[in-house]
Amino acid sequence: MQADSAAYAQLHANDTLAQASPVATQAVAVYRDSLLEAASGAEGQVLKLENEKLAVAFTTKGAQPLSVRVKDYTNYDRSDLYIFHEGQSEMGYIIYAGENINTKDFVFTVAEQTDSSLVMRLPFAGGGYIQQRYVLHKDSYMLDHALSFIGMENVIPRNVSVYDFNWKVTVPRMEKGYKNEVQYSKGAYYQSGDKKPVEIARGRSASKRVDSRLSWFTFHQQFFSAIMQSKKEFASGDLTVNFLPEEDPDHNLMACEANMRSDFRPGETVTDEYSFYFGPNSYRILKSYDQNYEKTIPLGGSVVGLFTKYVIIPLFNFLHRFIASYGLIILLMTLFIKIVVLPFAFKSYSSSAKMQAIKPEIDKLNEKYPRQEDAMKKQQETMALYQKAGINPMGGCLPMLLQFPILFAMFRFFPASIELRQQPFLWAEDLSAYDSILDFGTRIPLLGDHISLFAVLMAVSMFFFSKFTMQGQTSGNDPNAASMRFMSLYMMPIMMFFICNNLSSGLSYYYLLSNLISMVETWVIKKWFVNPAEIQAKLKASAGKPAPKSKWQQRLEEAQKMQRQMQQEQQKKGRR
Repeated sequence: MQADSAAYAQLHANDTLAQASPVATQAVAVYRDSLLEAASGAEGQVLKLENEKLAVAFTTKGAQPLSVRVKDYTNYDRSDLYIFHEGQSEMGYIIYAGENINTKDFVFTVAEQTDSSLVMRLPFAGGGYIQQRYVLHKDSYMLDHALSFIGMENVIPRNVSVYDFNWKVTVPRMEKGYKNEVQYSKGAYYQSGDKKPVEIARGRSASKRVDSRLSWFTFHQQFFSAIMQSKKEFASGDLTVNFLPEEDPDHNLMACEANMRSDFRPGETVTDEYSFYFGPNSYRILKSYDQNYEKTIPLGGSVVGLFTKYVIIPLFNFLHRFIASYGLIILLMTLFIKIVVLPFAFKSYSSSAKMQAIKPEIDKLNEKYPRQEDAMKKQQETMALYQKAGINPMGGCLPMLLQFPILFAMFRFFPASIELRQQPFLWAEDLSAYDSILDFGTRIPLLGDHISLFAVLMAVSMFFFSKFTMQGQTSGNDPNAASMRFMSLYMMPIMMFFICNNLSSGLSYYYLLSNLISMVETWVIKKWFVNPAEIQAKLKASAGKPAPKSKWQQRLEEAQKMQRQMQQEQQKKGRR
């Protein structure tokens, strides 16, 4: 014990002596190149470029953007909108120049600065320098960037054929609803000649390695994007998007990383041109750059996308030229779409009305054939009844199926439409986000932490529309028909409420208007275009006469006949 105390005292005395008479130590150099060594320890400075659209801050440490603010927009809480803040982005070019270097580790010198351009250089003791030039054009969201290796033919070995680019960026949250923002955020990359970009991580964390050439990649938030393009194309790349939890203390949305590889041909002067797009996901603005950037906006598949691109978006933009209220624009758009699909809707609604008119005859058939064994006979007589009344049994289904692409197009359009962002209407503060009339303060599974009034009204209108169209219909003793009735009346409205409660209030508002207009159309058709008395008279006149059979009915009867024969053969085999 005494020996341990003595040893401790000796060590303490040695430490005290060392502090009293410090010995100067010489720092070990990290880089062989003296200018690189000096640049690695220098203090960086902040510089700025600004135009009507963007305010971009740069740091000479790595000659890279430090932050990007989009001027024309704000976050949901009305604070300044940044694609990324200071400390949220780090980018660097990695190349072998006698030793491995990453430009992010060195302070560049400012060689030139104007109102629209900035040039920074990193000199080498062995000769030459790396130059990074940025140009922010007037009234543009595009930041042009040129990377040059000048006079470095004696520094970079001739067998070096590639260099890498690494970019880590954290995208902050910008919208009201976390779930909706995540669902429409993603990463993507585009390869020349492809019809559309390849998406990764849409609504969920993911990574993707690309072993072939690509033109550009994007980190795509619901309404804003950071896009980097290589004019000569990247040779290959790696993309990663990790979504952060809703409870993230820094209020960030996703952590993204890009590792790109570019071809390199040594020479006296080597310059590669890149460009960055920092701005809104506006179809019109993205398309104006003629680089297929607009294809990152989710417009739906081939048929749905064409309808959205050539009908919905032009109509939306045209109406906005004359009308300021987006709520009124959605109303007029809904009326226009309803007029376009009216011929299909008319067939569907008139078929439904005719079926209601022959309900008494259908009830008689249900009473005549109550047993399940007589289902085939009942079906045959029902088809004959339809034929006499001039009803096409598929007349109510096919027209509705043809309208599904339009409904899906609107489902994709509204939540991704930046034009609706932060546009108020009635009680909704933002038509691109959910409206809330009741906040719970805690999250409930499937429902969320609120009640959307537009979603409630949409579901109620769907219930009454289904009830209105099914009025007078009967399921008889058919359990499938009863099940379908239950699904249409109750399950579908409830399911749609849970789906739309966290989505765009503009979408719920559109579905609400669509249901209300459909009810009016159905009422008008029943009132003035379908006469139940005429249909009943037609049935009485054809009583006792064989109904003309359509080709479809003939094929159905042949199939039923074959089915009966098969059943009889099986019964015979069972008796043996």
